[in-house]
Amino acid sequence: MKLKLKTLLGAAAVIVASTLSAHAETVLKWAHVYETSEPFHTDSVWAAEEIAKRTDGRYKIEVFPASQLGKEADINQGLKLGTVDIIISGSSFAARDYKPIGVTYYPYIFRDPSHLLAYTKSDVFKKLTGGYEESTGNHIVAVSYYGTRHTTSNRPISKCADMAGLKMRVPDVPAYLAMPRACGANTAPIAFAEVYLALQNGTVEAQENPLTTIEAKKFYEVQKNIVLTGHIVDHLNTVVSKSRWESLSDEDKQIFTEVMQEAAARTTKTIEAREKALVDEFKNKGLTVTEIDKADFENNVIENVKLEDFGYEKADWEAIRAIQ
Repeated sequence: MKLKLKTLLGAAAVIVASTLSAHAETVLKWAHVYETSEPFHTDSVWAAEEIAKRTDGRYKIEVFPASQLGKEADINQGLKLGTVDIIISGSSFAARDYKPIGVTYYPYIFRDPSHLLAYTKSDVFKKLTGGYEESTGNHIVAVSYYGTRHTTSNRPISKCADMAGLKMRVPDVPAYLAMPRACGANTAPIAFAEVYLALQNGTVEAQENPLTTIEAKKFYEVQKNIVLTGHIVDHLNTVVSKSRWESLSDEDKQIFTEVMQEAAARTTKTIEAREKALVDEFKNKGLTVTEIDKADFENNVIENVKLEDFGYEKADWEAIRAIQ
């Protein structure tokens, strides 16, 4: 009887252990640098919850906003170190590991958001993201529209030459520097989290970001002019680390991909709608909103900044420009 009881208890323990193992929760870290009010965060939280649902609770994803796990360069490095599993970050940072993908930040390469979204379905997109994955092992799962980048300044600007000598905060990323430097601005690579204070105390007198970021970070409180330079139609990638992506089953890869792409589409829709309303809202706040001749800025970039100097390939630039 004792032997039989031990056998039964042992069998029961194996069944319980197997059941627990099958439903074991894997905790993942998802990091980004954006505020909790922004769709990049709210849709990441939605995606985390949705992945938990669709995998029957096998994954718990903790989302860390507002540079809690480090600045954008830090979280990109975190993919390699294993300190984060998922990040939202721009191709400008991906270009530090695979330079050609940075061509998507070359000023005026995209006409508008619909052109950007068409690019994400193109062969040149597959080529560039494939090159990044081959270099790093990290997998770009989804792309969301970040917004069209414009300039804020305490100096009136209507043409490229008006930026000569302007002290301007720009991320320390080659493609972001192209337009300001082509127009003669003096650029400063201040960390994103420190831009408001730098504008407030006069360390710099201008910066560039999408209207939605200008709103979220309240840059309009310390700037007088919004100049609609529209120099970069910006985007963010949802990136899963090499080690995490390789650990997923094909079924889970499919779930992660579907959910993250749904989240990116939600973000894109929100950003596009918000941008349309913000010009009037900024005017109502007393800011001067200036339309510019984009051809003037674009021509200066093409004349003064060479693609090849950044490690970009002209064939990629031409292929993207040709997308309809």
